Parts: sequence; structure tokens; C-alpha cells
Amino acid sequence: MSWKLIVTGLLALAVFQPQAFADALEGKKSSAEILAEAPDKDWLTLEQDNLLYIEVASGRAIVALSDTLAQNHVAQIKTLARQGFYDGLSFYRVIDGFVAQGGDPFEERSVGDAKESLAAEFEESYSAFRERTKSFSVSPFDDGYADGVGFANALPVGLDQTTQTVWHLHCTGAFAFGRNNERDSASTEFYIALQPQRYLDRNLTVFGRVIDGMEHIQRLRRNVPPASKDEDVGDTIISMRLGSDLTAGEQKHLQLLKSDSNSFAAFVEARANRPEEFFYYRPKHIDICQLPIPVREAPQGSGSE
Repeated sequence: MSWKLIVTGLLALAVFQPQAFADALEGKKSSAEILAEAPDKDWLTLEQDNLLYIEVASGRAIVALSDTLAQNHVAQIKTLARQGFYDGLSFYRVIDGFVAQGGDPFEERSVGDAKESLAAEFEESYSAFRERTKSFSVSPFDDGYADGVGFANALPVGLDQTTQTVWHLHCTGAFAFGRNNERDSASTEFYIALQPQRYLDRNLTVFGRVIDGMEHIQRLRRNVPPASKDEDVGDTIISMRLGSDLTAGEQKHLQLLKSDSNSFAAFVEARANRPEEFFYYRPKHIDICQLPIPVREAPQGSGSE
């Protein structure tokens, strides 16, 4: 018997035995209720120039590029996207439970105005980072990989109290450049984390995160790097564009819940201590990678902040 049938049977049994329900946390709202009631002032409209649209056969994924860290890497991907560098290339290395890597495995294309290699931006000064951050919050929960974790706008970050540095985390959807063993060897090959890969933090430069359409990345055909073009090169990247280079009809206007808002604090609490009557045990904890920052389509008539 499958686990789905077991769960379905248990839920059906619960319908006829209402006394079996756990107690809901009286007066506490679910995360869905909190998001539905969050006022417009608690939402931040994302700029199209910082949204990267990746088109594949099954649909479109949108990456929110960092506006606080790794700005040389952000500039590199913007230059490459505007040149159409990735159009017609592929996700040639897609490892289940690990990453989907795309780019030019045979290094045949010119990088044009982009750089041949980039200096690593694994971590940066906390003080400089705070000056650039519109919305920032620190998680109240402990983390096994960093002294502290939190959110900077749409992206999760780690903090080191000793070095006073900060970096983006390898949570699901993390967007980063690959590299060779040399730390300053990143250039064009990017990857998207299919699951959290926190052991890679501070070893590669994360500079974005998929915030819409991650299902299209998860759906990519699993593939190992081809030794030649005669082998399977993986699913095609139809196009990669910045939102600011698309027509108004092609753009998707997205907002994220400000991580320094009261609504976000309530959302975190509701995710850590689920108030619904389904839950018998509430851990009073949530891992940072299990807390994707809420994103919604902007209501009509709303503007950027």
C-alpha cells in the first residue's frame, strides 16, 4: 500500500472521528491567512532589470537577481543575457537532487563584452551590504552552517559574526556560476540548485534565486555532461532575457513580502508553529531553506517602491 493511500485513509477516518483532531492554536492565523491579509505596504515590487527570464520547452522560470551582493556576477549575467549568449544552449548537466547546470559545455561561443573570468564574491562586508539592502531580517532560529541567517529582499543570506561577512545561501532555486578549482574561474556556466546544497555556501558565488516557475527547472531531463555534441546535450535554453528587455506583455510583475514587515514576522511564526488543527507536534523551529519568501503577482495599479 502506498503512503498516499495510507494518508488518504487516515484523513477519511478523521472525518468520522472529530475527537481525533489536534487542538488548533486559538487566535493564531495560518500562513495562508497571514499572506491573504498582508497590506499592500508590506509588499515590495521587484524591478524588471533585476529579473532574469529563462525560457525552456515546458515554460518560463524567473530568477530574482541579487541587488545587495555579488554585483560583478550580476553584471556578468546581465551582459551575457543581453547578448543572447545562452539562446539555443542547454541544461547539459542535470543531477537529480543536486543542480541543473546550463551554458556552453564546449566553450564555442564568444563572451563578447562579458568577462572571461570573474573574481570570486563568496562573501562580502556586512556593513556595506546593509547600506544596499531595502528589506532585511534575521531569523530567530539557529542554523548549522552560519552564525545567523536571514533574508535580504528576495534572497536568503548567512552571517559570520567573527569576520563580519554575509553571503547568499544555496537553498532550492539558488542561482550561481560554476567554476573550476581556481576560485576566480567563474565565467558563463551557471547552475540552479534543485535542493538545498548548503555545504557549497562560501565556496561558489550565489547571486540570484528562482522565485517563479521553479517547476520548469525541476522538470528538466536528467543528464550527464556530454563528451561531444553527438551525445545528449540536455534540454534547450530557448532564451534568457532580462525583464527590462521584454515587452510589457511579456513581463510578469512580481512582489515579495518585505522581510522586515510585521506580516513576514507573523508568517515565519506560523510556519515554525503550524496553528492548524492537523498538527499534533509543533517544533517551534524552521530551517531557512524551508522558508521561501512569499512572492505574488502585483495587483493592477501598484507601482515600484
